[in-house]
Amino acid sequence: MPQRVSIDAIPQMRDAVFDLIASYSRSKRHCRYADVRIEVSEGKVAVAENGMDKFSGEDYGFAFGIRVLGGENVVSPGYFGGIVGAADLPEIGERLKEGLDHAYERAVANARAKEGSRSRFSGLGDALYDMSLAPVEVRQDTTDARYEIDPRAVPLEEVGKYVREVSQRVQGLDSGVVFNYVSAYTMLERQLFVSSEGANIDQTWAISQGTCFVVAQGKDGHQELYDYSGHQRGWEVITRGVEEGVSAGGGPAIQMPHLMDFSLELARDTVALAACKPLKATDEEVVVVTDPHYNALVCHEVVGHPTELDRALKFETGYAGRSWFLRDVKENQLGKRVGSDLVTAFSDPTIDGFGHYMYDDEGTPARRVYHFDKGIFGGFSNSRQTAAIMGLEPNGHYKATDASLVPLIRMSNTAFAPGDRDPHDIIREVEKGYYVVGHRIPSIAESRENFRITAMKVYEIRNGEIGEMFRDGGLMSDTRDYFLNVDAVGNDFRLFAIPNCGKGQPMQTKRMSNGGPTMRSRARLTGV
Repeated sequence: MPQRVSIDAIPQMRDAVFDLIASYSRSKRHCRYADVRIEVSEGKVAVAENGMDKFSGEDYGFAFGIRVLGGENVVSPGYFGGIVGAADLPEIGERLKEGLDHAYERAVANARAKEGSRSRFSGLGDALYDMSLAPVEVRQDTTDARYEIDPRAVPLEEVGKYVREVSQRVQGLDSGVVFNYVSAYTMLERQLFVSSEGANIDQTWAISQGTCFVVAQGKDGHQELYDYSGHQRGWEVITRGVEEGVSAGGGPAIQMPHLMDFSLELARDTVALAACKPLKATDEEVVVVTDPHYNALVCHEVVGHPTELDRALKFETGYAGRSWFLRDVKENQLGKRVGSDLVTAFSDPTIDGFGHYMYDDEGTPARRVYHFDKGIFGGFSNSRQTAAIMGLEPNGHYKATDASLVPLIRMSNTAFAPGDRDPHDIIREVEKGYYVVGHRIPSIAESRENFRITAMKVYEIRNGEIGEMFRDGGLMSDTRDYFLNVDAVGNDFRLFAIPNCGKGQPMQTKRMSNGGPTMRSRARLTGV
């Protein structure tokens, strides 16, 4: 018996799972729809601290998730998920059949309970609607991973040796470095999606990510910085870096050095910041120029999350908040101005980035959705369920961290679109202001209508020249005011890997990309 199931086992079970779903939906009287996701992942991971080995191992997962819609007079969903092992492979058909039965029974029970509540609570019960899925083009497709170095072929010893050497170099960079943490992982992930509508989709991704965390001691206290590098490619991302895509200014849209240079640069910044003065907060708005890395977190927090339609429809209110873009059906920002003509923002899973895929976790073909179009609010990332509620076309943003979990609406590659300005000219036009570089920690209002986001570095701008650097600063603003005040957008579009976006209950951590170009606006400074 093999110790684990390889991703190469997915094609072997594809036809059998397809036949199972088709026959199951016909065999149950009140089964309206069913789908199954099966996922296998294989990879390597290693961690070093202060130049010493901390941990290394082989990362592995084998899981499935099932959704059934059923009910006699009312339609409701039922879900079932499981994490399985190699010993389950010979009986995977039976495990899936048992899971389908559990999901079907839950769907029917939910439907009966909903029907009873409708009659019991009269007008209030009418709020309990049937679960329906907006139509999508049903596809049968296979998408392959892109990589030069297969993550499965990299010796674990090599992964551990590399991160240890990076950590040693960081530790020896300066006497002010008092702690560092370096990690790297590389993996292949393969998912099969099959539905009773006829979808049969096999997708594989290569994923590699590096992490660096540095603490440096200065005379007035310590500073700490952390950041991530990563892309949907093989081990070469860690050891060689990546430069892909083309921004409006001609440079690469995805540009990351190898993990060694990435970590050393972060360590240099940390040491330099430990010797800097803290930024002084302001009571009034000032001119601010924000770099692409800082804008990645702005886009993530005040564009990406509030444009996830499950949040906007109050599915998340109890544990994650709402969205000021859609307070209710009558009071919302659809078609209204929320930024200057220079502000366009989108989510697009089809372009390269950490959030790339061609089909989401319900088989919907992915496509670009514009949240802001020249300052006008355009719409939300959605699922088939939420698209049906709003009478929209599904745009393929229903994703789960693991096949055993219920998917949620998630950002993909979500970013501000580039403008046509040279970023150096944007700074040269500022008589007095601040240049805000790199994101750190967000603090966001419950409905995302205002934000406070700290930066890695803040520089003073005087007469168009970058001057003194400050630590412990950031920006605070009303979201709409901030976007309405944008008066310059650069052509230096960049995408950054965001590997740790949390959402849901239980919490799911998702990979995605966020970014944009250099932008100029007005905001209050946070600091001391």
